[in-house]
Amino acid sequence: MSTDGGAGVVLVGFDGSREASRAIAVGARVLPHLAARVVHVWAPPGADPALRERVTHHRGRLGDLGDLMLRECGIDAEHVAADGTALARAAGWSAEPLTRRSYGDPGAELALLASELRPAAMVVGSRGLGGASALLGSVSDLAVHHSPVPVLVVPPLLSWERARAATGPVVVAHDGSEGAGRAGAAAAALLPGRERIDVHVTASADEEGGPPDAVSVRAHGWGPRAIAEAIDAEAAARKAGVVVVGSRGRSTLRKLVLGSTAMAVLHHAHRPVLVVPAEAS
Repeated sequence: MSTDGGAGVVLVGFDGSREASRAIAVGARVLPHLAARVVHVWAPPGADPALRERVTHHRGRLGDLGDLMLRECGIDAEHVAADGTALARAAGWSAEPLTRRSYGDPGAELALLASELRPAAMVVGSRGLGGASALLGSVSDLAVHHSPVPVLVVPPLLSWERARAATGPVVVAHDGSEGAGRAGAAAAALLPGRERIDVHVTASADEEGGPPDAVSVRAHGWGPRAIAEAIDAEAAARKAGVVVVGSRGRSTLRKLVLGSTAMAVLHHAHRPVLVVPAEAS
């Protein structure tokens, strides 16, 4: 698989964690037509603590320690990427490993790699969701906020939610904006052949409906969380497999630029969420 292009490639972040393994298993169901490049981002001394201790004891001279540590950490990273690649192939993807050394946040490095390779999409796992304690995790957080390509975020799923991810309808959050239009276009390109349901959330009975082809649902309350919960409830009622939402864009600063509604959907939708970035990021 070439590292030059990305039209038929999905970039998969893998660090050996349960969340990353789940992202591979579900991502292969959602995007089975793409080939996977499984990326492990590491930073020296990034190896296992026991390995670092052994390297320290086996150094010849103090000046050799850095070179030996770098070499062993790099080899260890290759093994992690190979493990993720094996999981991806077992899940049905054509997959190849890739390691990336970085001294920054892995999520930011994944976004940077996406800007270089321009894959069709990226896949990352999240720690969990729900309520004020909802967490994406730093890797998925930065990857989503700064990726120039769509990112599929895979949360913990129940068995039937995982099964529906493969074949269930695609719910696109649609408010009539350009971002929603881009989200719909990405859904058509990345999830071909899937039933698509555009959902527009209204805050009151007096509010005008959304786009003509969209299903209007009523939010029980105000604010981004109420909107996200309404979208999730409609997705559950429709037995949807994936929710698609557009973002506002990216920033050179680390700040919440997805938009509050997109963030709320990421934290409260009990199914994979495909976040589509602004075109001019």
